[in-house]
Amino acid sequence: AAAALSREGGEDAFRRLFRFYRQRDASDLRGVVDFSVPGGQVFRSQLSISSVSDQDAHRAGLQPVSQWKAYGLNGYPGFIFIPNPFLPGCQRHWVKQCLKLYPQKPNVCNLDLHMAPEKTIDLWGQSKEQLRRKGSNKREPRSLLEKLRWVTLGYHYNWDTKKYSANHHTPFPSDLAFLSEQVAAACGFRGFQPQAGILNYYHFDSSLGIHADESELDHSRPLLSFSFGQSSIFLLGGLKREEAPTAMFMHSGDIMVMSGFSRLLYHAVPRVLPNPEGTALPSCLDQALSSDLPVGSVIEHSSDEDWQVCAKYLQSSRINMTIRQVLAEGQKFPEEFGTNGKGQAPAEDSQHQENSRAKRHKPN
Repeated sequence: AAAALSREGGEDAFRRLFRFYRQRDASDLRGVVDFSVPGGQVFRSQLSISSVSDQDAHRAGLQPVSQWKAYGLNGYPGFIFIPNPFLPGCQRHWVKQCLKLYPQKPNVCNLDLHMAPEKTIDLWGQSKEQLRRKGSNKREPRSLLEKLRWVTLGYHYNWDTKKYSANHHTPFPSDLAFLSEQVAAACGFRGFQPQAGILNYYHFDSSLGIHADESELDHSRPLLSFSFGQSSIFLLGGLKREEAPTAMFMHSGDIMVMSGFSRLLYHAVPRVLPNPEGTALPSCLDQALSSDLPVGSVIEHSSDEDWQVCAKYLQSSRINMTIRQVLAEGQKFPEEFGTNGKGQAPAEDSQHQENSRAKRHKPN
């Protein structure tokens, strides 16, 4: 059915496939590219091994670049897929940061739109006991962390104007910047400057609508995407919505890099899926962190108590971090008049907005 929809083409072929994979009864996923068993349109991609020392990779919680596997897709120049290159236990650090640290002020989240500022100061503290006790009853009230849909870092995206602004900026997390710099360098983009981050929080009934990331002023720099937790289907299309997309799986720890031609392609996440191992969490998240972290490591040990909260959250959720360079070296924002630079996303929506229902990142 998916292949037939792809062949049809025509007006908004992307939307038809988005709807197909969005269906709960779309159980035939044979057409979804699985990079754990590459073949067909998948080919091995070369990395810049000498650009990242083994020590710097280790400090970022990554395997030596020489041990990574990287793949490209025929028809998508500039697209790189790296299946989980993280060292054992290191994914836990990024999950904890996305749930405990990055939602803290002065960063911005969707809950700021309809809650008093004092209510969103400590989402972790207000949610951890409720999450730890949570059972399988869907009628239980959701914690604030479970209501989290997005967090913005660095240059905060203005959801109304679809622009960034010099007036709305907070410090970008140093650990996430270091990770992003190493991944970008390994993919041939030395000097990449992580300036903006959008963290998306998905549950099993969530989706991210069809969009292209055009708001950054420098499109020569790549878009980096990191996924943790449950799996998802990712659709990568063309420069126009009339082009049918390619569907692929994203699993915990996987990294995608969109650069060059692929930097401005339409893409979407129609569906979140239980991890293919059939366990509550993928096995890569069960691995413990080594006790001998290198000097200067940005990875921190998570307490058992903290990880219990994170693990409970991830049993039905997926976290995605997308990191962007907004400005080229020496570039400045154009002068803006009549704005305060603090526009935010309409409530309950995720990343980019458009006048269509399929675009929305649906809440629980």
